[in-house]
Amino acid sequence: MKPVYMINGFLESGKSEFINYTLSQPYFQSKGPTLLLLCEEGDVEFEETLLKKTNTILIPIEKEEDFNPAFLLELESKFKPERIIVEYNGMWNFKNMKLPWHWSIEQQITTIDASTFTTYFSNMRSLVAEMIKKSEMIIFNRCDDVKDLSNLKRNVKAINQKAEIIFEDSNGEINAIMEEDLPYDLKKDIIELDGMAYGVWYLDMLENLHRYVGKTVRFKALVAKPSKIPASYFVPGRMAMTCCADDMVYLGFVCKYEKTEDLKEKDWVELTAQIQEEYFADYNGNGPVLHAVSLVKTKEPKEKIINFA
Repeated sequence: MKPVYMINGFLESGKSEFINYTLSQPYFQSKGPTLLLLCEEGDVEFEETLLKKTNTILIPIEKEEDFNPAFLLELESKFKPERIIVEYNGMWNFKNMKLPWHWSIEQQITTIDASTFTTYFSNMRSLVAEMIKKSEMIIFNRCDDVKDLSNLKRNVKAINQKAEIIFEDSNGEINAIMEEDLPYDLKKDIIELDGMAYGVWYLDMLENLHRYVGKTVRFKALVAKPSKIPASYFVPGRMAMTCCADDMVYLGFVCKYEKTEDLKEKDWVELTAQIQEEYFADYNGNGPVLHAVSLVKTKEPKEKIINFA
């Protein structure tokens, strides 16, 4: 079977940038030639030096009717490629595409300009759906000024639940945690943070504190009593391994509690607390401050360390 890498999306959605980047990566190099079928031309061009270096043969296909098995077989016979990359035209209905019987789609990736997606999705929903419903990866780029990424994700997931979705801005990939991906329910009266859920909560609080202000959480924590913070505060948290056993960090936010004198360093407690955004000197500004609702000493959990490694 002849492997085909299908890259689709509308004009100026970032297809050529993605292919240029992929061709230049060592993991994508091969001894045999690569046939690149360019079904539409955008602003980004493929440099001759890169094509030559990667043994890539670029063939433009301007008309949809020319993208047919007979013509594709002619190209295969002439160039004998080891693999084929297709930059498909977003205005061609993907449902009508036909490949030679022995050409097998190894991977299908859709690139989307996040700033224009809503317009395309509203006016050309059937074309969008055909692009993404069999894609393994959906790349939303140009996300800098797009506020509601969750809505974009929901639109795609409604069509293709298995696709991996990546968001990128001008600085690269956005490691945003979407609300629907959280391992707990933000609508619960008390959000229970067991095990790894604590780590997810900690990281999401750093980026999306607005989600949690006024919420109540409950978790088991190790007590830390830094000498520099006021007497009526302590830091409940958990140890986390981010890379290896030698790379341990303490993840915790300050908590206001009137009976800190009853607590000892490294005590284990079960804390129920409400989250507020307040000024705190050690934050050098506003940040998350927990307010203890209840606190009881407890046994250490079976898994004391959160493993991000």
